[in-house]
Formats: sequence, C-alpha cells, structure tokens
Amino acid sequence: MKLPGLETRSSSRPSSTALPRRAALCLAAFCGTLALAACHTREPAAPEVKPVVALAVHADGSPEVSSLPAQVEARYSTVLSFRVGGKIAERRVHLGDTVKAGQVLALLDPTDLRNNAANARAQLDAAEHQLAYQKQQLARDQAQARANLIAPAQLEQTQNAYATALAQRDSALAQMALAEDHLRYTALVADHDGVIKSEDADTGQNVEQGQAVYHLDWSGDIDVACDAPESALSSLSVGRIAKVTLPALPGKTLDARVREVAPSADPQSRTWRVKLTLIAPSPEVRLGMTAQVRFDIAQANDGAAPFELPATALFHDGDKPAVWVVQPGTDKLALRRVTVTAYGERTVQVAAGLHDGERVVMQGVHTVSAGEHVQAVAPLHPEDFAS
Repeated sequence: MKLPGLETRSSSRPSSTALPRRAALCLAAFCGTLALAACHTREPAAPEVKPVVALAVHADGSPEVSSLPAQVEARYSTVLSFRVGGKIAERRVHLGDTVKAGQVLALLDPTDLRNNAANARAQLDAAEHQLAYQKQQLARDQAQARANLIAPAQLEQTQNAYATALAQRDSALAQMALAEDHLRYTALVADHDGVIKSEDADTGQNVEQGQAVYHLDWSGDIDVACDAPESALSSLSVGRIAKVTLPALPGKTLDARVREVAPSADPQSRTWRVKLTLIAPSPEVRLGMTAQVRFDIAQANDGAAPFELPATALFHDGDKPAVWVVQPGTDKLALRRVTVTAYGERTVQVAAGLHDGERVVMQGVHTVSAGEHVQAVAPLHPEDFAS
C-alpha cells in the first residue's frame, strides 16, 4: 500500500545522469564567453604624430657682394696742444692746411713765462756769485789750515758753506733751464708732416696744459675706415681683401686689405670700426674722401650662401649650436650641428650644416627629442620667420 504523495516526491528528484549534463553545458557556455572576449582584443595604438612649427630654409637672399660706406683717413692722428697753459695770442694755420714738421702753428702770450725766465736767470746769477765767493773763501782757509793759523772746525764750516753754494747753483741752473723750456713751449710746433683735421681752440682763449688746440692727420700711410654691422664681420675679418671705390675717382677700383677690426661694438650704433689698408695707394686718394667698401659674402662663407634663421630655432648639441631637422620621407627629427657666423637681436646667420630646402623646426625646440615622429605645420604668421 502506497502512502499518498510519496510518488510525487520521488518524481521531482533529479536523476544521476542529469547533473553531469548540466555542468557540461555551463562549462561550454563559459568557454564560449572567453573565446568571444579573445576575438575582440584590441591591438596597441600607433604612437601619436606630434605637430611642430617647421619651415623649409633657403639662402637669406643677400647679394653675394655687399658694400658699406667708408671714409679715407690717416693711419696716425695726434692731438696738438701746448705743454704749458696760457692765452693764445696767434694761430698761424687753419682747418685743412698742410703743415710740415717743425712748423710753428700757434703762439701763446709769453709775458708771464718771460718774466719767470728772467727771475730764474737772476737766481742763477746770485747762486753763481755765492759759489764763487765760497770757493775763494775755501782756498784761503785751506792755506791757513796748512799753516796752522785756523782751527780745523773753521775749515769744516767753510767746506760746508762751499758745498751748499754749489748745490744752490745747480738748483738755480735747473730752474733756469726749466724756465727757458717753458718759454719755448709758448710756440706750438708740428711734430710731423700732415693736414690740420680740426681746430679746437680760438685766438684769445685761455687754455690749460694739454688742452687740444688742433688735430693733425699725419701724411703717409692712409686707411679706409667703415662701420660694419654684426652680419658683415665674418666678411671683413683681418686679412681679407675688399674692393674700394671713390666717387671722386670714377671708374677706379682699388684693392684693400682689412688691417684692424675693433674688439668691441660702438655702444651707440652697435657697429664695429673696420680699417682697411690700400694695397697700391694712388696719389689721387686724399684724406677725407668718401668711399664704398665692397666685400664678397660668399667668399667669407667658403662659397656657401648663409641661412638666416630665427633665434628660436637654435638648440645646442653639447656646447655646439644645433637645429632640429625634419628628415624627408620619415618625418622624424634629427639634431644637426651648424656653424653660426653672426648672432642678431632676433635672428642668427648659419653658414654651414644646412642644405637648401631642408625643413627646420622654428619653435618649441626644447619640447622635442631625436627620432620623434612629427608633422610639420606652417606658423600662423609666416612673415615672422621669413628669411
């Protein structure tokens, strides 16, 4: 006899074969999920291309031959002044006059110095008279001392007085010579042949010792002087040859060699004083003539035209100047050493290390690295980087 409900409970219990089948289905579903997730795995993203401001560089467009205004000057020029002070009584030469060595150029009023010379002469006469007296007294005392007629102390006093008189005579003689020199210095004499370049004092003016009265340009060696900007210094280095033309001598071109370049710039004009010597000077070339100095820029850069870059493009490879160049084909950056010949306020002149048409990074040189993949973009204001 079966109890009620017993048959129902036995029918709801899972069989022994249903459990493994269910576990297999769950495992298959889990493996399918893993396979589906593996199929959707993403590959690593390509490195991002960095935009940089870069432009193709070309020669700066400067002409191969440039020129600077110049002037013919004497190599040596001196300031002429009196060696004593006084009032200028006469000037015998004026601006532009040619003078000879030994020629009297100006005179001072000699009255005071003549009186000083007369006083020195009187002092010398008195000293010589006193010396003569002391010499005679010494001779007498020496004779009496040999005869034992005077004490030795008296002879010593006489010898001392003679030595004092001798020293006073020598001092008076030196004072007399100095007074005569001062009197002679009232005449201003040219010490070299030359031309009066300027007049710095007028007749009747009181001048002090050493105060300029004239400027004298010496005759003989002459220079052609010009003021060169920083960009032309490499073309006008010492020893280089330049061409000189003068408006006063049309059709003539003279060769000149750079003799001297000022070690520092003029604080006002920020230019360097350059002096050139004419290799074969012509007698027609006169002091004060204007000239033009023509020089070859390409020759100064070993035949290569310079590149003008903004100062923001300059980087450094160690202690050497360098720039970032975008390599063609790969658009990757390479650091290139360059030779800078001139540093301007906002630009630099590069003479070697670059080739025409190469793309150079103009901004942000401190934010990039070698081998970095970049995209060259044009600046918002290209005229700021025009070379």
